[in-house]
Amino acid sequence: MPPTEINRSLLPLSWLYGIGVNFRNKLFDWNILKERSYNIPIICVGNITVGGTGKTPHIEYLVKILSAKYKIAVLSRGYKRKSKGFFVVETTSNVEDAGDEPLQIKQKFPNTLVVVDKNRRNAIDKIMQREDRPDIILLDDGFQHRYVKPSLRILLIDSNRPVFEDKLLPAGRLREPLYGINRASIVIVTKCNSNMQPLDFRIFSNGLNLFPYQSLYFTAFEYGDLKMVFYHDGKTIPLDELRKKHVLLITGIAFAKPLVDKLELKTYNLYKLEYPDHHIFEKDDIETIQNRFNEILDDDKLIVTTEKDAVRLRSMNFIDEELKSKIYFLPIRVRFLKETEKESFNKKIYNNVRSNKTNNRIS
Repeated sequence: MPPTEINRSLLPLSWLYGIGVNFRNKLFDWNILKERSYNIPIICVGNITVGGTGKTPHIEYLVKILSAKYKIAVLSRGYKRKSKGFFVVETTSNVEDAGDEPLQIKQKFPNTLVVVDKNRRNAIDKIMQREDRPDIILLDDGFQHRYVKPSLRILLIDSNRPVFEDKLLPAGRLREPLYGINRASIVIVTKCNSNMQPLDFRIFSNGLNLFPYQSLYFTAFEYGDLKMVFYHDGKTIPLDELRKKHVLLITGIAFAKPLVDKLELKTYNLYKLEYPDHHIFEKDDIETIQNRFNEILDDDKLIVTTEKDAVRLRSMNFIDEELKSKIYFLPIRVRFLKETEKESFNKKIYNNVRSNKTNNRIS
């Protein structure tokens, strides 16, 4: 594991930040601020750090395993969206209204209700009033939203930045102190190397020091064949066919290193253009991408981006057709490092849903 970078000059500010966060958590612990329970299973997937830990692929994994039997709703804040209040995401929604991650989920699972609202309690109330009321709500990035009491909390931790070596904001990336982990029933170490050694498992197990009521799992990302961003019926390209191609990688995500590492194993000619997380592409950005692509003096070349970036790029109506035909995205999915862990995790999810069932559709 690489060393965790800490800005030690900002540690005094982290101490002040910690006072505020501790006080807020105590208000909930003392029942001065109220957590509200609901008559529906609510599974919360979140983290205690800023930056990407793989929430969207894990939400998608839950949708896949649950939607065969149950009606699912996904509730998200819709980070960086420009719309206000309660908004129901459609497959044709604008990314600026829905947010990139909610729109990605809706386009992949069109039969799933996807809603965005900063006020989660308001959103849940409205979801519960719908004629097509779901059986389960998946709460995306709601670990710090303590006004809602979920039936199950799943906490994600990036294997590339162990939380037990991190510090509170702004010196580090922790949103709250490590004791916040105690609220989780399930902890998942994400973005793991597939060749993780027994020593690495022990480091995380010892560092997290979980209670007996908490379960620890390890997941990695699996990459599928490259798909065209703008043409749903277009050709796909297996990763192993990238070997002799020149690839321009466009990313606007929090932590692109695992993807970069993967592509560097697949091609000898990788070029990179990196943008901030959730970056909304403008006309100038597309011109930069076009110019950078033109600078690659080889005919066998293409542009690769992430699923999340693909959602934002599709909303750009000023990309010419020739460039569109060169842009592919790399699908990712969650894989448990051990098959027994997958079976155990799925069982815990199903048991939680059944134990919190609200109607006879859930069995």
